[in-house]
Amino acid sequence: MTADPNVLHPIPGQLRVVLLKPLVTSPLIEVGEFSYYDDPDDPTAFETRNVLYHYGPERLVIGKFCALGEGVRFIMNGANHRMDGPSTYPFPIMGGSWSEHFDLITGLPARGDTVVGHDVWFGYRAMVMPGVRIGSGAVIASGSVVVDDVPDYGIVGGNPARLIRRRYSDEDVARLLALAWWDWPAASITAHVRTIMSGTVDDLEAAAAQLSS
Repeated sequence: MTADPNVLHPIPGQLRVVLLKPLVTSPLIEVGEFSYYDDPDDPTAFETRNVLYHYGPERLVIGKFCALGEGVRFIMNGANHRMDGPSTYPFPIMGGSWSEHFDLITGLPARGDTVVGHDVWFGYRAMVMPGVRIGSGAVIASGSVVVDDVPDYGIVGGNPARLIRRRYSDEDVARLLALAWWDWPAASITAHVRTIMSGTVDDLEAAAAQLSS
């Protein structure tokens, strides 16, 4: 029996872990199957506590099989303030006669959607800034502040986050992306879960060949 991607709490007795796909309701947030968030307080408040300043229209897209540690935050474009004048204060949102100048904040340049690939691991309290793109297979170290794009299978850490190393060579990264195990049928993933978790790229290619034979 394969795991169910539509169960809110996939681990019996562990209410701190939620699958995000069945949880999110915002049309501006898209999450793939089996991506989860772990938080001992209230993981079900992910949309309001972990996706901040999401006033739209930018989207947050998270792929399949991503692991989000406690306190991971996505800062969206609504957090931006003007910096081309003497003050960065957002006067128009405070109302009164200042609201007549709302165009001063609605015209801020957008940084685009925030996009996370598949099989990305986010450490404790990592933070992702607006418009960042994180490649599949990446690892985001605890406490990192991600301000730039992260390559596929890259490991980043620090504030601002810098590339520490790549998990695989460019050639092997290309092979892994072509294999895209996260798109395999659930039964095939189950049959080859040991290879996916601890095998080599060669092993994974051999498993994929079995699927197509």
